[in-house]
Amino acid sequence: MHESRLANLLGAAVLTLSDRMTAAAASAAGVSLSGTAALVVLAEFPGLGGTDLAHRLGIGQPAAARMLDQLEARGLVERQGKQGRGVAVVLTEAGRAAARRALTARQEVLVRALRAVADRDALEPVLEELLRGLHAEVRSGDLMCRLCDRPGCVAQRKICPVGAAERRS
Repeated sequence: MHESRLANLLGAAVLTLSDRMTAAAASAAGVSLSGTAALVVLAEFPGLGGTDLAHRLGIGQPAAARMLDQLEARGLVERQGKQGRGVAVVLTEAGRAAARRALTARQEVLVRALRAVADRDALEPVLEELLRGLHAEVRSGDLMCRLCDRPGCVAQRKICPVGAAERRS
C-alpha cells in the first residue's frame, strides 16, 4: 500500500474517531471538552492543583482557572486547602458521575468502531507501537491519555504502552 494512502486512511479514521469520541464524552458529561478532560483526570488524580491540571490538559493556567470556575459553579468540582502555592481540586459526587458518564460514552464510540475490524487481536500490537512512537514525539503521557480509562488500559495485567514509554524516558 502506498504510504500516502495509508497516511490518509489513518488520518481520516483518527479524525472521525476523535470527533465522535470527544463529542460523545463532552455531551455525556454536559460540559466543554476541556472540562470533560478535567473531570476524567481529576477522577483518577484527585487533589491536583490548577497548574498541574492545566499541564495535563495541554492548556494554559489562566484557561484552566476559568474552566475550574465554570466547573465549580456547576457543582462538579471543589477547591480545597492550599497545596504549597496552589489549591487542591477534587470532584464532587456530581463531578464523579459526570466523569463516569463521559468515559462510558467514549468507550461506546470506540467499541462500536472496533466492531468493523475483523482481526482486533492483530490491531492491539500495532496501536501499542503507534502510541510508543507518538510518545517519543509528544513526551507527555498525561496529555496523551487525558481522556483515557486508565484502569481499563491495564486490565488483564496488560501494560499501558504510553505509561511504559513515559517511564523509559
